[in-house]
Amino acid sequence: MVLLLVLSCDSAAPAPDTGAGVGPAARPVNTTCFAPDRPASSAGLALQRRYPSVSFDGAVELQQRPGDPRRWYVVEQRGLVWTFDATDDATDERVLFLDITDRVDDSYNESGLIGMAFHADFATNGEFFLSYTAPGQGGAAFEHRISRFTSPDRDVDGDETSEEVLLAYDQPYANHDGGSIRWGPDGLLYVGTGDGGSAGDPLESGQDTHSLLGKVLRVDPDGVEPYAIPADNPFADGAEGAPEVYAWGLRNPWRMNFDSATGELWLGDVGQDEIEEVDRVELGGNYGWNEKEGSSCYEAPAPCDGGGYIDPVAEYGHEEGRSVVGGVVYRGSTIPSLVGTYLYADFYTGNLWALRYDDAGLAVPELVLASGFYTASFASDDAGEVYVLDYLGGIYRLVASDQAADSAFPEQLSQTGCFADGQPVDALVAYDVNVALWSDGATKDRWFALPDDTQVTIGTDGDLEFPPRSVLVKTFSVGGVRAETRLLVRHEDGNWAGYTFAWAPDQSDADWVPAGGSVDVGDAAWTLPSSSACSQCHTVAAGRSLGLELAQLHRDGQLERLAEMGLFASDVPSVDPLPAIDGGASLQARARAYLHVNCGNCHRPDGPGRGNLDLRFSADEVGGCDADPTEGDLGVAGVEVIDPGNPANSVVSLRMHALDANRMPPLASSVVDTEGVALVDAWISAMEACP
Repeated sequence: MVLLLVLSCDSAAPAPDTGAGVGPAARPVNTTCFAPDRPASSAGLALQRRYPSVSFDGAVELQQRPGDPRRWYVVEQRGLVWTFDATDDATDERVLFLDITDRVDDSYNESGLIGMAFHADFATNGEFFLSYTAPGQGGAAFEHRISRFTSPDRDVDGDETSEEVLLAYDQPYANHDGGSIRWGPDGLLYVGTGDGGSAGDPLESGQDTHSLLGKVLRVDPDGVEPYAIPADNPFADGAEGAPEVYAWGLRNPWRMNFDSATGELWLGDVGQDEIEEVDRVELGGNYGWNEKEGSSCYEAPAPCDGGGYIDPVAEYGHEEGRSVVGGVVYRGSTIPSLVGTYLYADFYTGNLWALRYDDAGLAVPELVLASGFYTASFASDDAGEVYVLDYLGGIYRLVASDQAADSAFPEQLSQTGCFADGQPVDALVAYDVNVALWSDGATKDRWFALPDDTQVTIGTDGDLEFPPRSVLVKTFSVGGVRAETRLLVRHEDGNWAGYTFAWAPDQSDADWVPAGGSVDVGDAAWTLPSSSACSQCHTVAAGRSLGLELAQLHRDGQLERLAEMGLFASDVPSVDPLPAIDGGASLQARARAYLHVNCGNCHRPDGPGRGNLDLRFSADEVGGCDADPTEGDLGVAGVEVIDPGNPANSVVSLRMHALDANRMPPLASSVVDTEGVALVDAWISAMEACP
């Protein structure tokens, strides 16, 4: 049996009948096809938006002053800290607490101001600490600084002039900055550091105890200048390791927190190609990187246990997410069933897990929510209640849900109101695109449905924004047989989610498969994505609704007909169609169009794609030309992201040819698109130099 691994969020398709040229356009009436309610959480939990009138940009940290619940402080990656009244849900006022944009370098998607901690005695000494990246010197990508600041009023004035740099170290590559800092219950400052970047830890920093990279550090800022070394640090004398080291063997710890009841330190360590992990960190612990990724061997041959490594408490694979966010232990009172439970999430999918222990003392993670937004950080208020921070600025509180766990989510496609008798209902509007994303040769039919009396907004970049309760429908077919229909829906809260339905062999109906799986289509097995996998393609940065942009829809009178239906909230601006990859446009234009559709959903500003590539068709510069890769050399010495004239030495081409963990896009296919790869290779070959 041939296995077709297709987890893509778009694919090639025959042109559906868009109705162009068939008389006056009339908008169909929609009485049935709407976004359903989210599937109820089995744990009876929900995320409730708080403070809806304040929002932030690139928010990475949410903190309260120790013992004082009156204010929240929000850290923005670009170098700003804001504060607002935590006691007033209706507040629309935020105050700038601190601005250090003049010294922060946030030029890479993982860099910037990325951590904050208050001194336990902030109310009397006004001290707080920041972790940020500054411009590098001597060939380093960045200088990472841990600095102490003082607030004169202990309230709304952070005083950026009060900076005292406690610790500074070089960041050799542009990624894996770590950056989480916490004031510990022992009165000491804890610092999480990344392994220094690139891929696979080429400098072996994680296992090098003399390096400050890939570690949790612990220092005493209240001791001698600039800090004292705690006497029980594993290498306090500096003989066998750096005296600041508390624990090691980490790749890129993103968010760590102490359990307020037990003092245990928990963190999420972002994985390489396969595994995201959650660790409970102990003094002197070695967590394995880069000999191990999670509980599996990475570099060393099995059993790779020679270092006395501590395996993660929990882990998950990249079918469920791609970047773990360390969370908090719930110590509130409003959700008694959660007390003592560790909560953590994935940045890109928004999945949220609860980690409990069974009667045998084994950790049992449970997926309890899918938020639908970029989960950047967790926080606990003074009462122990848990908050989740959306990278795009929203603040949510975890609450008990009054939605019954067995509430009716449509188990079959016919129950969604979007299909009847195995066919799409009349409320669905068919559309086609100029350039289709490669999906191993599968074909696809596309529709969308809007609630009556609503319209689609056209963004400044030409992307279409759909109103809440809208439904985007995609049916994949293999050899003329329908394998799955996927609904990408915008729920009433404004967030998106994808739901997959697998067609029965008789093609009469399709069943909801929340966890994904596979279905036989002829002599092939078609792999079905989970909602988590789909959200990794339909990114927030790309506006979620891939393919539904003016340049894609501008074909055969289609845009004009959609406008005649009254579907747009404004006049349609003049746009050029995205050039077909086999058309008469220039080689560069066709290659850029292919990369836009197949890769630009992730590789764009604020997207999840690693590296600083911008593969949108509209980007002035692609980036990466003559640049060293930040995510590994794929075993090719001297390889560059794009090497003009030499696709065999270009990561962009090598990843498109790969069928292993290095493949790009990572969830989109298991068969090389020979036509598309040949086009991109021809474009790179034709480059004489970087633009």
